[in-house]
Amino acid sequence: MIDYIVKYYDQILRMLLDHGKMVAVSIVISFALAFVLSVVVRRFRNLSGVVLTVFVGVYCIPSLALFAFLIPFTGLGQVTAIVALVLYNQIFLIRSILAGFNSVPSAAREAARGMGIGFMNSLLKVELPLALPAILGGVRVAAITTSGITTVAALINAGGLGVLLFDGIRTMNFNKVWIGVILVCAFTLLLNWGLSVLEKRSLRRARGER
Repeated sequence: MIDYIVKYYDQILRMLLDHGKMVAVSIVISFALAFVLSVVVRRFRNLSGVVLTVFVGVYCIPSLALFAFLIPFTGLGQVTAIVALVLYNQIFLIRSILAGFNSVPSAAREAARGMGIGFMNSLLKVELPLALPAILGGVRVAAITTSGITTVAALINAGGLGVLLFDGIRTMNFNKVWIGVILVCAFTLLLNWGLSVLEKRSLRRARGER
């Protein structure tokens, strides 16, 4: 296995970078979309049930089936993978964003309203810092899920670490399989650790601790 890494380290590094890029791009786009939808849902609360039900239904679709549905529109490759990942992430992110805003003390909202701060300014400058721990918890769950599904996206020529896994299985090369498994696990655990640190820091800040 070490010999294989030494011989093909450049290809392995490219797969790792592709994997990381798809995860990062998916999370950024997912969060932007989820934040907008959460603000709309929070403004018009009667839409919350409909929006959450739709994305629960999307999450219930197997990844390969969703890829197959998207391919006629977006083709094979990373675009299809990212679109699918963005759709899958919405249920985690919208729920966490709404939960975060709902956890903000009503006194903070009333104080902002009493100072004449508008809805969006209150949302971004007062409520968001207090809601950030719950929001980052949802981002962490979404990121872990994204890393796993990104592995499957190798089946639609999206690249990433899944290439090692599926090529290894196809050719019965278990060095590839083990390298793929180790790298996916290491990448996901590192991602989880980094986001956990941010989540704990934001929680201390929300509590007014140093």
